[in-house]
Amino acid sequence: MVQMTLPRNSKIRVGKTWPKPEGATNLRKFSIYRWDPDTGENPRVDTYFVDMDDCGPMVLDALIKIKTDIDPTLTFRRSCREGICGSCAMNIDGGNHLACIYGIDEVKGDVRVYPLPHMPVVKDLIPDLTHWYAQHASIKPWLETESNPPQKEWLQSIEDRHKLDGLYECVMCACCSTACPSYWWNPDRYLGPATLLHAYRWIIDSRDEATGERLDYLEDPFKLYRCHTIMNCTKTCPKGLNPALAIAEIKRMLVDRQV
Repeated sequence: MVQMTLPRNSKIRVGKTWPKPEGATNLRKFSIYRWDPDTGENPRVDTYFVDMDDCGPMVLDALIKIKTDIDPTLTFRRSCREGICGSCAMNIDGGNHLACIYGIDEVKGDVRVYPLPHMPVVKDLIPDLTHWYAQHASIKPWLETESNPPQKEWLQSIEDRHKLDGLYECVMCACCSTACPSYWWNPDRYLGPATLLHAYRWIIDSRDEATGERLDYLEDPFKLYRCHTIMNCTKTCPKGLNPALAIAEIKRMLVDRQV
């Protein structure tokens, strides 16, 4: 079920149904969330029909076609179109996905597109990620060292480098955090799976010299322990990563250092 932060006392209303392309025989119906804060109107769901014989295979292809050929007011984020930048994360057919790598054929029936769940909406399909980015910055996602820097670079063994696999590939799309009920309930204090995955990436980096300080920061009833291992984060990650495992490893490290 999609959870969203809507304007107070508002309900999503039925929006405009745009005409079907003339002569098209291979059509897909798209129901897309629309909200423009400048109008003062309630959010709505507009309906579009896309000729699949003249459109690419991904949901983002359809959104671009709608914006280019049908409705230029449709607003969304996108950049790389290769699943690398994380910009086009949105809720498609009830799940969080990157629109650029999620195929239209993966959706049965009408394609329903909404912004990421339970986030303030800037406009249409664009969520406000200001607070989410601030949480990420709070865990200091960079190398912390006290030793004198080497003349060239910090060296790392092949084995230590492999420990970062499954962590560094995160594209910061926010799909996992916005699919997490614990994050819905405590977004102000729980850091969420994406931020905690990045925290673990730096905690286990053999070149980092602030492991103790990083663990101290996370040893908090809300920042870390609001995770109840629901596993939505792992299920929804478009890169196939496992934030739940990273969170479990942080908890284990906090226990181990008490022994």
